[in-house]
Amino acid sequence: MERVPVRELDAKERIKSFNEVCLGYSEEEAIKEASRCLNCKSANCVKKCPVGIDIPKFIDHIKKGEFKEAAEVIFMYNNLPSICGRVCPQEIQCEGGCVLKNKGQAVAIGKLERFVGDYVLENNLDVVKRKPMNGKKVAVVGSGPAGLSCASTLATLGYQVTIYEALHEAGGVLVYGIPEFRLPKEKIVKREIENLIKLGVQIKTNVIVGRTVTINQLMDEMGYDAIFIGTGAGLPKFMGIKGENANGVFSANEFLTRANLMRAFLDEYDTPLKIGKKVAVVGGGNVAMDAARTAVRLGAEVHIIYRRTEEEMPARLEEIHHAKEEGVIFDVLTNPVEILKDDKGWVKGMVLRKMELKDADETGRRTPVEIEGSDYTEEFDTVIMAIGTVPNPIITYTTNEIKINNRKCIIVEEETGETTMEGVYAGGDAVTGAATVILAMEAGKKAAYAIHKKCHPGEM
Repeated sequence: MERVPVRELDAKERIKSFNEVCLGYSEEEAIKEASRCLNCKSANCVKKCPVGIDIPKFIDHIKKGEFKEAAEVIFMYNNLPSICGRVCPQEIQCEGGCVLKNKGQAVAIGKLERFVGDYVLENNLDVVKRKPMNGKKVAVVGSGPAGLSCASTLATLGYQVTIYEALHEAGGVLVYGIPEFRLPKEKIVKREIENLIKLGVQIKTNVIVGRTVTINQLMDEMGYDAIFIGTGAGLPKFMGIKGENANGVFSANEFLTRANLMRAFLDEYDTPLKIGKKVAVVGGGNVAMDAARTAVRLGAEVHIIYRRTEEEMPARLEEIHHAKEEGVIFDVLTNPVEILKDDKGWVKGMVLRKMELKDADETGRRTPVEIEGSDYTEEFDTVIMAIGTVPNPIITYTTNEIKINNRKCIIVEEETGETTMEGVYAGGDAVTGAATVILAMEAGKKAAYAIHKKCHPGEM
């Protein structure tokens, strides 16, 4: 049986709004797609899931129409299924291990996870099992995927948990980085966070740990038994090319934060975002696709500038496909060498250079090499740099005990996530650099169990 297609908004209609593109499965469609699962004994899908969800078991419940029971299975491993089902790269994780992938199309595990997560939210179900309070309290720094995962795991284990968030709204990259058309904020993110609050987790916003309060103060003055740092990687990278300081050059982080968190795409919000008629997005990852698809919805002609070919792009195939459907132009084997400014300092174009691929580098990808004499100029009103991020060092500047590596990432013990400061743990992008939501969640969950083992060694 072929994979059950997922309903989507038509491309011509969806670029006129920020409504969610993927509409998900109905109950009948979910049961039909779940029926494709072979319930393999080897369960390679589970082995490739970063948080080890018992995938055959939850899918078997869907087959039988037992949606609450399916949710109970998922929530044993993952407290944010509506989010993960939307944004995780299932094609290289759980679905990448599906036996049916070799015979055609893998089971749509991500879409089924999303269906179950949404079913829980829509029916206001309580499927999380909690232990009694144990008298210990933990501070979680950052409310992105790593922080939320750590907090929810600790809360179910009986800890008093307080999340400290630097911005005015909880959710981290889920609210400032991922666009509404991929991950609805009111319908999904806020409701997932509300469920966390129901578990007893406190969230304090507008608190910059490292400035408002330090790690040492949290430990010594406020009496936390442990701290988890899940501050992500929010410091953008730039190319260092001539003209990069022009007005109209954004980091993807700033651009997406203005559009997503500050709601610049809505007329009733006083947060304008000037981009002009023609936009260049430099990069080929998911963030580049998010920025490009956002700019399309703001009315611009958008070009992706990428120095390798489309085959080497790290973005999800689904995101590339959607971007193309929405009219994004892909200028591959192309690299910026200069940003041109007008007499008032605003972007007016870029000098671009053609590239070719040579032998593979240490990552296995072929190395892009400049083609001499291939420079050409193209007009643009805005340039968005989406070439990666690194962790913000604000905490490590004020906490000498926490060591970082040469990539500004926090050094941790691999098995536990404990930093070089006793009682302080870290995970997610703050440790690995920019990665995926589910890997950050895995790190948060792992650190939570390490904290529990240290606080209550007899229970593990």
